[in-house]
Amino acid sequence: MQAIPAQECGRATPLGAAVLLPLAREEQARADLYALIARLLITPPESGLLDALAAADSLDSLATDHPLDRAWESLVLAAGVLDAAAVHEEFNDLFISAGTPQINPYASLYLGGFLHEKPLVALRTELAQLGLARIDGAGETEDHLAALCEAMRLMIAGGAGVGALRQPLDRQKQFFEKHIASWSSRCLDEICALQEANFYRRVAEFSREFFLVEAQAFDMADELNSH
Repeated sequence: MQAIPAQECGRATPLGAAVLLPLAREEQARADLYALIARLLITPPESGLLDALAAADSLDSLATDHPLDRAWESLVLAAGVLDAAAVHEEFNDLFISAGTPQINPYASLYLGGFLHEKPLVALRTELAQLGLARIDGAGETEDHLAALCEAMRLMIAGGAGVGALRQPLDRQKQFFEKHIASWSSRCLDEICALQEANFYRRVAEFSREFFLVEAQAFDMADELNSH
């Protein structure tokens, strides 16, 4: 499932839609990492993506030996030693099942105890207010962690030339805290605890560290704005 601009769901694009201006380097990096996490969690990576990950540069962290950097290096290393078929099999073992999958990365399950419950209804209302909607034919609901990461990417970077999708930092923080930080660590911890999670343990570790950095950055921005 991928959250997309409502205008791309068959609605008319408003006249005078803002032209997207280039993002600051740091903001583009945030958007790119949300996009990567979304892509890895929604479907197993093909060999081209694994190759690109294996050849990726180190993160440009300000701190030496930061946990996020270590998690990134571990993910990059795993991408270089595992082939696409093995990762595909692992994805199916973790997230796909004729019965109940080992991991169901949906906010409604963690926040409400059941799939498709009140948290999903509230999320859909909020996404509509942001100009986002579920893509036609998508197999996952909007509260899938991948879809929530895609929503964050669009709030940071905008999409399809519609600048209005970009949201200020305080609005991003509100969405992040309510729909991602409130439950994702439990889901990611469960992935890390599974013995059969090899590649996806690295994905979960990196996602967890990235979300921690996001939370800290939002708090720092609040402190700066309060002075």
